[in-house]
Amino acid sequence: MEIAEHIQVVETEGRLLAAAAEEAGVDAKVATCPGWQVRDLVRHQGEVHRWATGFLAEGHTARRPLPDSPPGLDGDELLDWYREGHHRLVDTLAKAPLDLECFAFLPAPSPLAFWARRQAHETTVHRVDAESALERPSGDASDSITGEFAADGIDELLTGFHARARSRMRSDTPRLLRVRATDTDVTWTVRITQGPPDAERGAAGEAECEVSGPAARLYLALWNRQPFPDVTGDESLAALWRERSAV
Repeated sequence: MEIAEHIQVVETEGRLLAAAAEEAGVDAKVATCPGWQVRDLVRHQGEVHRWATGFLAEGHTARRPLPDSPPGLDGDELLDWYREGHHRLVDTLAKAPLDLECFAFLPAPSPLAFWARRQAHETTVHRVDAESALERPSGDASDSITGEFAADGIDELLTGFHARARSRMRSDTPRLLRVRATDTDVTWTVRITQGPPDAERGAAGEAECEVSGPAARLYLALWNRQPFPDVTGDESLAALWRERSAV
């Protein structure tokens, strides 16, 4: 996907997150994030948006801690604070030069490409979280996610996040998981060992377990926001993903 497409997703999903949070109310429980209320979700996402903006706007080349949200901020004021930070992130992404140099923590064609992609997926997943707090969610949370964007997010998760040393997805006995997006004809093979998982596109090797389904539903399932659409083979490997894959 192009940088401009990711930026558009950040803009759209960020607005939908705020709308769902406002409708649910800050006291509502976030079903997909046990222990969180909507206010916790809004604070977290607002902090992450400002964190990303700081790298883009100020060109920091080393990791920095997330900024804290203002103490005591709640209700409508918290939502206004979130919306201001979201607007600034979108504006900063749109105006950033293509050759911008700053910190990034996953491989990407450029730091700008990294941050546009990362914030697009970060905001989308947390929009789904915000909608899970609604008393009567409208439709499946994956309905508005395109297959192309979902496949992009699966790729980021499997070949980016879980390639890092901090991934907890480990097994004393080598195991092989297949991930198949049925509507985009994209497949990944994930080798799980005592080290960080090794994921690649394609269907190399004999898988013990395959998780499959439409890309958007599979995307949310791999982020542990929905059940897997379909599981074949050894279901204990799908359960292991549920237990250990949290990022």
